[in-house]
Amino acid sequence: MSQSDPGPRAHPAPQSEDQVPEAAPTESSDGSVRSPFTEFSTAPEQQGLYCPDQEKDACGLAVIATLDGQPRHEIVDKALIALRALEHRGAVGGDSGSGDGAGILLQIPDAFFREVLDFELPAPGAYAVGSVFLPTGGRDEAQIRAQMEEIAQEEGLEVLGWREVPVDDSAIGSAARSVMPYFVQPFVQERRDAQEAFTGHIPVQDLDGSAARLQLDQKAFRLRKRSQNRLGIYCSSFSTSTIVYKGMLTTAQLEPFYPDLSDERFGTRLAVVHSRFSTNTFPSWPLAQPMRILAHNGEINTVKGNRNWMRARQSQLKSPLLGRNPEELFPICSEGASDSQSLDEVAELLMLSGRPLVQAMMMMIPEAWENHETMDVDRRSFYEYHSTLMEPWDGPAAVAFTDGRRVGSVLDRNGLRPGRFWETEDGLVVFASEVGVVDLSDRTIVRKGRVAPGTMFLVDTVEGRIVEDAELKQEIADLQPWQEWSEGNTVRFADLPEREHMRHPRSSIELRQKTFGYTHEELAKIIGPMAEKGAEPIYAMGTDTPVAVLAERPRLLFDYFVQSFAQVTNPPLDSIREELVTSMRCALGPMGNLLTTKRVRTHQVILEFPVINNDELDQVLHLSDEDEMPIALKVRGLYRPEGGGAGLRARIAEICEKVSAAVNRGVQYVVISDRDSNGSWAPIPSLLLTSAIHHHLLRSATRTKCSLVVEAGDVREVHHVALLLGYGASGVNPYLAMESAEDLVRAGQIAGVTEEQAVAHLIKALGKGVQKIMSKMGISTVSSYCGAQTFEALGLSKELIEDFFTGTVSQLDGVGLDVIAEETHARHRRAYPEDGVVEPHIGLDTGGEYDWRRDGAPHLFSPEVVFRLQHSTRTGSYDIFRSYTRLVDEQSEQLKTIRGLLSFDSDRTPVPLEEVEPVEEIFKRFSTGAMSYGSISMEAHETLAIAMNRIGAKSNTGEGGEDVERLMDPQRRSKIKQIASGRFGVTSLYLTNAEDLQIKMAQGAKPGEGGQLMAQKVYPWVARTRHSTPGVSLISPPPHHDIYSIEDLAQLIYDLKRSNPSARVHVKLVSELGIGTVASGVTKARADVVLVSGHDGGTGAAPLNSLKHAGLPWEIGLAETQQTLMLNGLRDRVVVQADGQMKTGRDVVIAALLGAEEYGFATAPLVVEGCIMMRKCHLDTCPVGVATQNPLLRERFTGRAEHVVNFFTFLAEEVRELLAQLGFRSLDEAIGHAEILRTDRAIRHWKAEGLDLTPVLHSSVLEHEGKEVRCRRGQDHELDQHFDVALIRESQPALRDREPVRLQHEIVNTDRSVGTMLGHEVTRTFQTDELGHDTIDITLLGQAGQSLGAFLPQGITLRLEGDANDYAGKGLSGGRIIIRPARDASFTAEDNVVAGNVIGYGATSGEILLRGQVGERFLVRNSGATAVAEGIGDHGCEYMTGGTALIIGRTGRNFGAGMSGGVAYVLDLSEAAVNLQSRTSGELQLLELDDDDRATVQGLLRRHAEETGSQLAQRLLDDLETTCARLTKVLPRDYSTVLGIRADAERDGLDPDGTEAWNQILEATTRG
Repeated sequence: MSQSDPGPRAHPAPQSEDQVPEAAPTESSDGSVRSPFTEFSTAPEQQGLYCPDQEKDACGLAVIATLDGQPRHEIVDKALIALRALEHRGAVGGDSGSGDGAGILLQIPDAFFREVLDFELPAPGAYAVGSVFLPTGGRDEAQIRAQMEEIAQEEGLEVLGWREVPVDDSAIGSAARSVMPYFVQPFVQERRDAQEAFTGHIPVQDLDGSAARLQLDQKAFRLRKRSQNRLGIYCSSFSTSTIVYKGMLTTAQLEPFYPDLSDERFGTRLAVVHSRFSTNTFPSWPLAQPMRILAHNGEINTVKGNRNWMRARQSQLKSPLLGRNPEELFPICSEGASDSQSLDEVAELLMLSGRPLVQAMMMMIPEAWENHETMDVDRRSFYEYHSTLMEPWDGPAAVAFTDGRRVGSVLDRNGLRPGRFWETEDGLVVFASEVGVVDLSDRTIVRKGRVAPGTMFLVDTVEGRIVEDAELKQEIADLQPWQEWSEGNTVRFADLPEREHMRHPRSSIELRQKTFGYTHEELAKIIGPMAEKGAEPIYAMGTDTPVAVLAERPRLLFDYFVQSFAQVTNPPLDSIREELVTSMRCALGPMGNLLTTKRVRTHQVILEFPVINNDELDQVLHLSDEDEMPIALKVRGLYRPEGGGAGLRARIAEICEKVSAAVNRGVQYVVISDRDSNGSWAPIPSLLLTSAIHHHLLRSATRTKCSLVVEAGDVREVHHVALLLGYGASGVNPYLAMESAEDLVRAGQIAGVTEEQAVAHLIKALGKGVQKIMSKMGISTVSSYCGAQTFEALGLSKELIEDFFTGTVSQLDGVGLDVIAEETHARHRRAYPEDGVVEPHIGLDTGGEYDWRRDGAPHLFSPEVVFRLQHSTRTGSYDIFRSYTRLVDEQSEQLKTIRGLLSFDSDRTPVPLEEVEPVEEIFKRFSTGAMSYGSISMEAHETLAIAMNRIGAKSNTGEGGEDVERLMDPQRRSKIKQIASGRFGVTSLYLTNAEDLQIKMAQGAKPGEGGQLMAQKVYPWVARTRHSTPGVSLISPPPHHDIYSIEDLAQLIYDLKRSNPSARVHVKLVSELGIGTVASGVTKARADVVLVSGHDGGTGAAPLNSLKHAGLPWEIGLAETQQTLMLNGLRDRVVVQADGQMKTGRDVVIAALLGAEEYGFATAPLVVEGCIMMRKCHLDTCPVGVATQNPLLRERFTGRAEHVVNFFTFLAEEVRELLAQLGFRSLDEAIGHAEILRTDRAIRHWKAEGLDLTPVLHSSVLEHEGKEVRCRRGQDHELDQHFDVALIRESQPALRDREPVRLQHEIVNTDRSVGTMLGHEVTRTFQTDELGHDTIDITLLGQAGQSLGAFLPQGITLRLEGDANDYAGKGLSGGRIIIRPARDASFTAEDNVVAGNVIGYGATSGEILLRGQVGERFLVRNSGATAVAEGIGDHGCEYMTGGTALIIGRTGRNFGAGMSGGVAYVLDLSEAAVNLQSRTSGELQLLELDDDDRATVQGLLRRHAEETGSQLAQRLLDDLETTCARLTKVLPRDYSTVLGIRADAERDGLDPDGTEAWNQILEATTRG
């Protein structure tokens, strides 16, 4: 045993040889090997609703490298400095000494090791060294070492010696120390006496340098994998070139913990560092990063599918890398590891099998090649060929990777992670998540760049240069004749022989519609609109029918599944405006051996769309191989219904065996069909059979040898198609839906389309809908969505899931196969009655799922409930109100809701009513929901605000700003101001006059997508409040522009807290699996309030499928949030609020018992105001004036503030009575007492009896004795330490007397949101009487942190000399921001990057001048500011609704997507760079400049040159004529039309807001 230098020793002494215990190394109690992911982690087991698999993490990363080829200790130092500068991107949990994880990946320090080891090392590259985690405290250390040496010997390796790694654990937290591994470093080399060739290389000895090194790396890989699987140890690295030091540490603890890192002799040419922000506070040593070859910032959303496919491929992997017993190395993706670890394991596998690392990264994280208009053929063919070998690992990702020689970084196709790099003249390169992580001010920088979406950045430390993206990709594109390989493997439908089209008679269609349970409502509301318009149908007012497991009537199996959606830990994507990076293309057919670098021959049919018509299905069925033998098999998915669940199970097993046999004999296309059912054979639910076959083939490791196509009669909505794809289908043929669409055309029920068009529209709508569902989960390609299982089950039994939907979570257990069989049988009986008498006059069921119908599904808001509620609040009668709540509660009890299954413990000792807190105290906990002015009328909105202000409760502005005159009136304004993804009207004034600021991460009706306001509701007065164009539809993006991940949300919370330090910051989430860990992350990000919304809310407009199939009831999400916050010790820091179809005092009390302190109501108060649930909000035709902007309809509004006050008074009274009955004197006393709830009711229902509600009912009070179960401590926002504190002090003359102030300060990257708190003081002092421009003029020198000048009001000017990070000028409110390089900079400003992504997001007024280039999404949703930049990235001016942009440099792709207002002047604009949809539809006009434009441009260039010293601007001014000829004016068509119409009306003396002008506007903007 060698000792290194005597340094700090915190390791206990290992046992000596004679103490070796008998037990196997890290066995768990049942004798199996304990996984290192549990051994070195403090995460609790699954309990209640807390599920450890749901943990997420995000982070910051940096790469430092030198181009001079000399390994130096300085690189280690710089890397550690960078790591500490990223601290705000990591996090610390409840135990403040335990960080979420930090680490560093370095080259092996050969010289250092030679000095500290007491054994000889061979030449560099001829030995490998591992970083091994042995069990805590050195338990069984000698025995494990002996066993590892034995495995090494079997692999033909010789262990040269072991080094104990010195550590100093004095500073780390107790939680991290309790599971701290024992660290050793084994050194190995090839065994010289190895007689046998272990890897198939013969002779072993004569390999040249790189091949010998690769062989040693392959052996080290096998040693590591076998040791982990057999001994339960963990190797953070084991390689001939790199080594990792990492752990459950904060960024500042890494260096002192590992004294090696401070040793001057420790040199490297490259380093990768990583700081982790996890949603939880449970330390886990192995999950810290970097991993073995990469560090990952982001989240792989398709990881469940990627792992399944990887497991399925294991049977086909062939490579010398896997040695003789590949089984000992499997699974490739370790169980219990994070998504980043799985990504690393697969990338490493590809690299060790002989591919260059760059190629491996291009295969796993491909750029958006599918819709790229200008990509060269060879590169495109590379991507196409590899897409048939493996699916992308999809999700937001910035990955730093290294093979020990080259170090680089790649960004995923969406570019939702920042990446910036600097190069100095003496050869130092720094790449990081933000600029300013290493102070390079004393050096001369020669280049500042950024990594764009889908691009790579690479430093070759041997050649000593930066290799550009284009060169790298060309290198890979030239490796092989990819085009020839790709074309040889794939065929398109157009190339296959055509088949004849079939038509079916009306009677046959109706009989099958009955068999599959179609309803009139589905034909009219879902299939009809899709066939007519080719788009998903839109609806309103949420959902209030029972979830499938509680429904009396038979429901389809699809309805038991709920779509997952991204919130906080990763962003949903924008499938509308950023369609360019999504792809609906996938391939049908077998996959080949992933590990060979030679040509793999497969036979694949390319599908441009996952939904196929009957003719295409027929073409698949007739595919054959070279010998003309058929290679497609159709399986009949029918069973005999009288056999019940057992018969169904047996039939599925029989079909699975048949498919297995067929695949083994060479069938490559399996068509799963439910056609040809009759009286004795019923169709098996297509989802059940598809998933059963998919998982059966996965288990038998033959899944990659074939593709599944589903021919299904039960598929009729988007959700159904998405589920089939998610559970393994590659193509779906909804034949009955298509026949029904044709039939609707023939029957004249939809007009204006032919039968062929109706089918084409239906397919398009289904496909587009699937694209939206994928995007909600942050997935951009259908090929990686296939099999990704991004769903959870609500109400299916664990046994059913285990057998047929393995890996899906069903939190509450539920019904088994017998109930599914019974529901199928019931539908079958309707088509084929048992007495054999088919009565043709009995048609389809009515439906009533969406609208209340007397014979349809029950609704919580039935006409009777609506009447009683309105009558009671209008007459002020508490008795009638009691009859309303009795009706609602009884309905709940008829099992329409989860809370209806619960009852109160009847043995409680009551307290007298007069001892319970008064209604005034309870009012403070109430708020109304976030309904925007725009979706509901001014009268409805104001009435709610007046009522809530009167009783001391809070109303919510919703998305869309607030009129200034209302904003300044304390009686009419809403106290909660929402800051949503659309950022409409969010000004400094709006933020300053608020009590609560709410960030909308998701909304119940449509989680994962943005709001929609139809053109016909954007009246001139709504447009003014929203800073947008009248008569033009407003679609908000999902919240991905400035919230890419949890650290970005933390940044927005930070900004908002500084925009109004006295306001609470809320984060609104929607209930789904894993919301608990998200809520913990949000709490660690320092939100003051977490709001858990149910899936069922929502006014306004939402796609039908989102209303019904996304999100969970709030009871489940609230319970999970409470339990997870308690486990994490974070509950006392944050207030928890719940909302979603709450209607009665009973609902409030149940929410309190489950953990909520505040309660939100939206639909019920609207009904009190007069809403009668017509669900026409999206059409602007609300007959009672509630959800309309039409002046005539608004006159019908009869709601009064008194009615709303009555409602809340009655509600509070009812809460008091219930509290008294349960023995509580206040709501505070009741919070967290879930043990009072009983679930006996659930047991008496034919479906609900399988439900297990115990996970929901974990009592915080009983399980966490002595711990706080509600918010007592609050968050520490560190406001007194903010940069602005000094600025405010120095700006007093301006704040007091409006006197000009000039200031100068140094700034570093950890100074974030600079100017925001000062801006708040300015706005608070002067309100609408603004300060004059430039009154407070501040010069900053250095690198500014994120959100420089966020929400900056008029009167403040920030001049930055240096660099800015992301979000500079976010929400700019009249202030000025000027950014230029330092005055002594030697590089050319316009060729280098001066600021980050998302500059000027949601700006409403003001000016931004940027001397240099900036990143992606420049001026997103700008609605009034003026900005000049010298080059921008992709997605510039997205969603812009006002203001002016001048871009005098390179412009990225997808410019002007969704731009509906304002004007942009762009230099040398290539038409292909403009958003495809906007330029082909003519939405954007590309014009030459007129005289007014010339004057504008001249003024802007002059100002830019004066303020920033821009030489580029000066050159363009000097030759203005040529400059104007090179500029293109980008102008939204409708915007210019509307301005013209309004100007004409004014000229003719008419009211521009009047009816005549409005009708003209609508005629122009809604044509077609």
